[in-house]
Amino acid sequence: MSIPAIELMTELRSGQSTSPRLTWYGPDSERVELSGRVLDNWVAKTSNLLQDELDAEPGTRLRLDLPAHWKSVILALAAWQLGMEVVFDDAEAELLATAAPGPGSAEGGFDAVLAVALPALAMRWQGELPSGVVDYAAEVRSHGDVFLAHRDPEASGRAVLTSAGTALTHGELLERFAAAHDEGMRLLVPAGEGLEAALAQSLGAWKGNGSVVMVHPEVKVTQKLLGDERIHGH
Repeated sequence: MSIPAIELMTELRSGQSTSPRLTWYGPDSERVELSGRVLDNWVAKTSNLLQDELDAEPGTRLRLDLPAHWKSVILALAAWQLGMEVVFDDAEAELLATAAPGPGSAEGGFDAVLAVALPALAMRWQGELPSGVVDYAAEVRSHGDVFLAHRDPEASGRAVLTSAGTALTHGELLERFAAAHDEGMRLLVPAGEGLEAALAQSLGAWKGNGSVVMVHPEVKVTQKLLGDERIHGH
C-alpha cells in the first residue's frame, strides 16, 4: 500500500504544477506564493535535510513546536514523505523543530534540534544559536530538489499524534486527519487556529486538487484579499 503523502506530492508537482498551491500572508506585508512544483522542491529539500543531516527515517518522531506557517507546513509534508510521525505540544519525540530554540534545547532529550526562522526572507537564523542546533533556513537550500528515501515507509506506520491523543497511520492520514472539502477549493486557513488545524485543512484542500491561502493572525482578512485570492472557502 502506498503512502498518501507521497502520492500527494507527486500530484502537486505534476498536475497543474505552476498553479498556486500555498499562499502565505504574514506580518510586514509578507506574501509568499508557492506553486505545486516549488512547494514540492521545498518539501524534497527538507526531506533530504531530515534524512541526511538528522538521520531521520520511517518511524522517527518530529515535534513541531511552531505556529501555523508555510515553513511548518513544509516540515510536516517532508516528515510524512519520509514516513515519519509528526507530534505536537509536549509529546515525546526524537527531533524538534522550533522557532524558539532556548539555551538548553539541544540537551532537552532530542537527538537533534532544528531552529526555524519564520520571516519570509530570512536566509539564516538572526543571532547566536545554542551549540548543536541546526539552522533550517541556512541548511535547507543546499539539499537536492528530488527526494529518494533510504528506506521505504509503510502505510501502517504512525503519521500523526493529534493533540487529543489520537494516533493515525500514514494510510489514514488523508482519510481521517485531513478535513473534508469540496473539489478544487481555494481555501482560507486562519493561522491563528494553530498548526494542527492548518495541516488538516491544507491536506483536505490539496486532496481535492485545491489550494490554500494561510493568513497570519495580525493580517486583516479584507474583502479585497478574499477577492484578489479568489477565495471561496471561508
